[in-house]
Amino acid sequence: MTLTYSNAIQEILQVASDKILELKGRVIDVVDVAKPPDFEYARHLSLVVSKLSPLIGNMIEFAIVSELNRNDWSRFNGKWDRQDPGFPDTIFQWDKEVKPGIEVKTWFPFATEITARFKDSQLHFANNQTNVAIVAWMPEYLIYGKPRIMDIFIDTAKSLAVARDEHYHNPPDYLVFEPEDTTRRTSNLQQTNTNGYKFQGSSKDLKKAESEVLSWGRNAKTYSVSPTYQRKLKSLLGKYSYRLDTNFAKMDRIEHPGLEEFKTRVLQSEFFGSNVEGWGKGLIRSEEGINRLLRL
Repeated sequence: MTLTYSNAIQEILQVASDKILELKGRVIDVVDVAKPPDFEYARHLSLVVSKLSPLIGNMIEFAIVSELNRNDWSRFNGKWDRQDPGFPDTIFQWDKEVKPGIEVKTWFPFATEITARFKDSQLHFANNQTNVAIVAWMPEYLIYGKPRIMDIFIDTAKSLAVARDEHYHNPPDYLVFEPEDTTRRTSNLQQTNTNGYKFQGSSKDLKKAESEVLSWGRNAKTYSVSPTYQRKLKSLLGKYSYRLDTNFAKMDRIEHPGLEEFKTRVLQSEFFGSNVEGWGKGLIRSEEGINRLLRL
């Protein structure tokens, strides 16, 4: 890619990310949950409000695309589109081969964790063409009202992929594998996801595997996407017992510094006399909490 091409991608992503950040604190007029008429209905609503998360999350993602297209993109001769399914789910359609994109993931903080996964390989972001936006939201009055954007985290997809791989990868106990080269396949059959495998053998086998890893040299435990290093990992998978980790790559567990700071900030945010963490741990379902919300 030429320098001008690369700069254009970064400018598009920067402008789009700034526009998304402007949504912080905004009420999004996509759904309005009516105020409960009495205490019993409010208590019921406090128990089921989290079920709104998939629906409202999807609506917020569509609303973000509409918001981005309010901006003038004529300089780049393109516009933002939602592609679902697909990664990233928000993509800038223009006449260049590499498409800038933003993967939007929503988080309802009363859920136990950010359940969205991020499995795409570092290799997928060679042009640093994708950002990830995590949008924290909740109803205006915690159990009723329209969804309000509480806070937003945005960083490059590559930084998240690197943090994920460095956090999980710990050979021989835990292995992270790159996808196979599927570039010759049609687009719907191409693989871009990494996978994690957890050691399941005996303690004796683990010690043997540890000795083998140490024989690889000084950088034996440093994750690498190189084919040479990946072949070494596959040799372990062929010799010892491993299981596919179905919880691999949950956003809540990759320990990205910026994301961890964002999670803490959201949970400590004050709403109606208590922080989000306090509401989520039981206040929202208590008699005191419900009566407080009904008085709003």
